[in-house]
Amino acid sequence: MAETLPFHTLDVFTDRPFSGNPLAVVLEAGGLTPAQMQIIAREFNLSETIFVQPPVNPTHTARVRIFFPTAEIPFAGHPTIGCAIHLASALHQGDFETVITLEEEAGLVPVSVHRQGTEITAELTAPVLPFPHGATRDTALIAAALGLAPSEIGPHLPSVCQGGPAFLFVPIAGLDALARARPQEPAWSRLMGDCGVDSAYLYTATPGEAQDIRARMFSPTAGIPEDPATGSATAILAAQLLQNAALAEGTTTLGVMQGVEMGRPSRLRLTIELQAGKLRAVRIAGTAVAVSQGRIRLP
Repeated sequence: MAETLPFHTLDVFTDRPFSGNPLAVVLEAGGLTPAQMQIIAREFNLSETIFVQPPVNPTHTARVRIFFPTAEIPFAGHPTIGCAIHLASALHQGDFETVITLEEEAGLVPVSVHRQGTEITAELTAPVLPFPHGATRDTALIAAALGLAPSEIGPHLPSVCQGGPAFLFVPIAGLDALARARPQEPAWSRLMGDCGVDSAYLYTATPGEAQDIRARMFSPTAGIPEDPATGSATAILAAQLLQNAALAEGTTTLGVMQGVEMGRPSRLRLTIELQAGKLRAVRIAGTAVAVSQGRIRLP
């Protein structure tokens, strides 16, 4: 195996460098152990690093492993979108439409990639349909954990939902409260322990704005104080909206903006297919732009 491996970094869910959510894509990673991948992910210290390996099934594009700075995760949206855009761009010149099929720990993830001119967009289909996981949570504790008043939580009921990873979903009553929210100890650790998760996804409706939903995601114990864009949580938001009777039958498409408060605005498109009151498919779409490339030593 080579002494170094090639890597690329991209900013995902944006078409402008130095915004969106940064991602490291490490290529030729088939010989790495999970321990080596974890060390490299900690070295990049981004919210996620994705490692590209030969596929188990040769009809697929690649097997991939995704790591936080602190642990491996089975599925994540921004690494999937960014990696698919990078691989498709390496395989095709000019305008194209193609499908990149990634073998992830959570399952098989097909990603449609489309480029026209300078604009390139990818859309993934979530490998696991999201579902509620856990009872409605204590609003007073949630408010204390975020430095907000209980009246600023709502109008939906908070809950834990899962679709590979799990998140506490917290509806926030307005953009001002969303901007002020911060994890507050010791209430934060108590809340995460009670919920059995380490991440909270906050969201509020933004009627009249360019995007339908503004969101934030905090996961400090996973090494992510705040995430500029969380594709997996955006996909799982479908389950939270469904159990709060906020989805219509058929197809719903929502624009989601995240990362504004961090100075890294990110735009995601959430498409939800609902049939007979049940989720049938959830898709996440976004763009990415290349930022850097190089080689990294093996640990």
